[in-house]
Amino acid sequence: MNAVVVIPTYNEADNLEKLSALVFSHAPNVQILVVDDNSPDGTGAIADRLAGEFPGKIHVLHRTAKEGLGRAYIAGFQWALERGYEAMIEMDADFSHDPLYLASMLEAAETADVVVGSRYLNGISVINWPLRRILLSWGANKYVRTVTRLPVNDCTSGYRLYKRQVLERVQLGSVRSNGYSFQVEMTFRAFIAGFHIVEVPIIFVERRAGQSKMSKQVIWESMQIPLKLRLRERKMRQQLNPTGVASTVR
Repeated sequence: MNAVVVIPTYNEADNLEKLSALVFSHAPNVQILVVDDNSPDGTGAIADRLAGEFPGKIHVLHRTAKEGLGRAYIAGFQWALERGYEAMIEMDADFSHDPLYLASMLEAAETADVVVGSRYLNGISVINWPLRRILLSWGANKYVRTVTRLPVNDCTSGYRLYKRQVLERVQLGSVRSNGYSFQVEMTFRAFIAGFHIVEVPIIFVERRAGQSKMSKQVIWESMQIPLKLRLRERKMRQQLNPTGVASTVR
C-alpha cells in the first residue's frame, strides 16, 4: 500500500530524526511527510536535511504560522491526495505514538477504510499519565460517545490511518475543529459517510521531550464540537452519504 505518515511539528527538533529512523525500521515501505509550522527551534531545517538524506522517502511541507493540529493535518492530507497516496497515517512527533504499531495498522487497512490506534480497546493502555489525565481522557471519550453515538472506544486518538477514499469524501474543506476534537470530527464524518472503521490496540506513552499541546482552549473546543456535530448530523449525513450505505465498526 502506497502510504505516507503525516507528522505535524512545532518545536520537535529533539525528536524528528530519531522518530524518522524508528518509522522506517518498523514500516520500511512507507514515506514520511513533515508538516512544520515554522518552528522557532529549527525543526524545519532538520526536516529539510533529512529530506535531502532520504530523497523520495521524507518530504517537508513548510507552513508560515502555527495554526493548530487540525489545520496542519488537513494541509498534509491535501498534499498527499494531490500526489496519489492510497493511505495517510497520522502520527505525533513526540514518541507518544510508537511506530511499532504501524505494521498492524497497515495490515488492518487491507480490509478497513479507517484504522484507529486505540488506547481503550483492551481496558486502559496508557503509560506515564497521572490519574487525573487518565480520567480526563477516558471521561472525554465517554462524553463523545454519549453525545455523538459513535461506537468507537477511542474517538480522540491521534494515531490513525485513513484510506484516500475517506479523505476524498469527508469534505476536508468544511472541517472546523482544530485541536484534539479534530479527531472526533474526522471520526464522526467517516462514520456517517458509511466507511468501515476498525480499532487496533496500542499502548500510548506520554511524550518524552518537549511541551504538551493541551490547553484550556483545546479542552473547551473538545466539549463543544460533539454537540455541534450531533446538531448537524442529519444535514451531514445527506452531504456525506447520499447513497445511505450503513456505517460499520469492528
